[in-house]
Amino acid sequence: MTKHDGYFEGGGYIITWAFGHLFSLADVEAYCPSSEEKPRWTMDNLPCFPETFKFEIKKDSSKKTDSGAQKQFEIIKTLCNRNDVDTIINAGDADREGEIIVRTCIDKALDGKKALKRIWLPDQTPQTVQEAMKSLKDEREYDNLANEGYARTYTDWLYGVNLTRYATLRAGTLLRVGRVIVPIVKAIYDRDMAIRNFVPDIYYALVSKAETRGEEIELISKNKYNKNEINKAKELCEKYNAAQAVVTAKKKKKDKLNPGKLYSLTKLQNYLGKRYKMSMAESLEILQGLYEKGYVTYPRTNSEYLASAEQGKIKTILKSVKELGYPVEFRFDKKIFDDSKIESHSALTPTYKIPDKTKLTENEMKVYSAIMRRFVAVFCSEECITEKTEITVSVGDLEQFSLKGTVIVQPGWTAYDTYTRKDKILPALEKGDLVNIDFKPVEKETTPPRHYTIETLNNYLKNPFKDEKAQLSEQEDEEAEYRAMFEGLELGTEATRTGIIDNARKSEYILLKKDTYTILPAGENLIKSLSRMNISMDKFKTSQMGVALKKVFRGESTTADAVEMVKGEISAIFAEAMQKGDSFDGFVGDVIGKCPVCGADVTRTRFGYGCSGYREGCKFSSGNVICGKVISVDTMKKLLQTGTTDLMSGFVSKRTGKEFSAKLALEAGKVVFRF
Repeated sequence: MTKHDGYFEGGGYIITWAFGHLFSLADVEAYCPSSEEKPRWTMDNLPCFPETFKFEIKKDSSKKTDSGAQKQFEIIKTLCNRNDVDTIINAGDADREGEIIVRTCIDKALDGKKALKRIWLPDQTPQTVQEAMKSLKDEREYDNLANEGYARTYTDWLYGVNLTRYATLRAGTLLRVGRVIVPIVKAIYDRDMAIRNFVPDIYYALVSKAETRGEEIELISKNKYNKNEINKAKELCEKYNAAQAVVTAKKKKKDKLNPGKLYSLTKLQNYLGKRYKMSMAESLEILQGLYEKGYVTYPRTNSEYLASAEQGKIKTILKSVKELGYPVEFRFDKKIFDDSKIESHSALTPTYKIPDKTKLTENEMKVYSAIMRRFVAVFCSEECITEKTEITVSVGDLEQFSLKGTVIVQPGWTAYDTYTRKDKILPALEKGDLVNIDFKPVEKETTPPRHYTIETLNNYLKNPFKDEKAQLSEQEDEEAEYRAMFEGLELGTEATRTGIIDNARKSEYILLKKDTYTILPAGENLIKSLSRMNISMDKFKTSQMGVALKKVFRGESTTADAVEMVKGEISAIFAEAMQKGDSFDGFVGDVIGKCPVCGADVTRTRFGYGCSGYREGCKFSSGNVICGKVISVDTMKKLLQTGTTDLMSGFVSKRTGKEFSAKLALEAGKVVFRF
């Protein structure tokens, strides 16, 4: 093909591109024009519910139309409307975002009617593209996917624009409120608060670590005693030690150890975060690059399974992998191929196109080799054979202890993929052997919850309603995870989750150090501020929206239905604010009035109101929340001007927890109650 400015042409085809979102939804000011050159955020144009959503060429950092985006769109528009173009093929990423990115460009560009087709690419190898071009679908077959994409875009705009401006104006400092970012930050906040407020407790465990035939055998009793029951613990230890401990059973059997499943994006990011401390944003960027070079399949997949229709493709890949010297062979297995576990895309695999390892960066090699090793493990022709041993030690008739161990007899796939042995190597004991015991009360301390890691946060977001205490089998756990995914209960998607978490980091709401997340002061302020404003953007609300989007995807409801649902929720929040009659226009640094102590300006601060003369020693200040009630700008202005406020309800006593009504007044330079 011949390269031109912004496109390629040749062989009867033109190829052009959109390099991401050329268009974005217009801001509030496009629907409510302002006379100001640089309009300030104000409550006057909120809530904003457009009758028709407007897409505009995306803006640069100075809020001016991006010249590069404008130029590329003009090229797309010219090409779409050329007389010799009879068909336009949507070749966007194979997901709802890719679908609407291209559709929006075509809708804006096309003056007349043309045939519209869709090409669906699970990877970007020449063979896959050639095969897909032979079976182009009518674009209308993807209308439900597009409807879901637009529903997600519109509803996220409604939440984000209305509630971000509303919360920011009330708090006086920028608060990013989004359908997914808030529950992510809240999850980390709740966990860190649980750790911060954790009070350790002492308990006693009954433990024996005596040696038998030169080897220490650790027996830990199921019985535990609290810190006030040390004497009971000692008594039971004496009873155990007086009894005879004997091996009453020994089982030994050979078993087959199965490899892990193929990677979804989340599971791969979990592995890379844990193994290499690689952030989700970094791993996705590398993975996207490998995909665009044709080395791996589409990255934003939520499945660990392959489609049964892909058997031919997998055989082709296995042929390339076998040429590298790996012992692989094709097999059709329900643990690998399962159409019921695939929503849009199959698991991550290498393609038949094998990269030159010397041309990959160190991190590209880490990501690619993880995918390749797992693929080899799943299709390894050599089974991993283990010998499992279970020994039962009975201490009289008081308690039975089970000791388990595993020995790998034939490594099989473990020679190629990561395997962590969990069981211990057991001592050489046989049935009837006596075991030396010496039980003692061992003082232990209850431990706080652990901070979220890349892996545990990802697992939580995939199924936020999972009962961590439930003793589920591996299969039951997997079924619950896929059920949550298909129903829309997960927080974010494989396509969006990484970017949203990265935005939370850039907003300094959360910190990622190595592979551990912690809350930052700005994140604490976000969650506390939203709580005070009764803005409930938690996992329940977000999942409810996720379920609504899935209904649009399945054709059970419309984009308009999802939009109306969100409008209702936002209207209720604003109705509550209107009922209270408070104004919150403004930002941190705005002058509210004069200081009753020194006469300097009182300005709005991040956490309330304070005298600008604090550097000269003036200590006048007031929080923006007094006894649980938010103190609005209007209320503080009246207090500074007149020395008192109207009677207000909604204060909550810190001592009794009961609500009360009072006026606020200024007395000797302090804010006090008047009843």
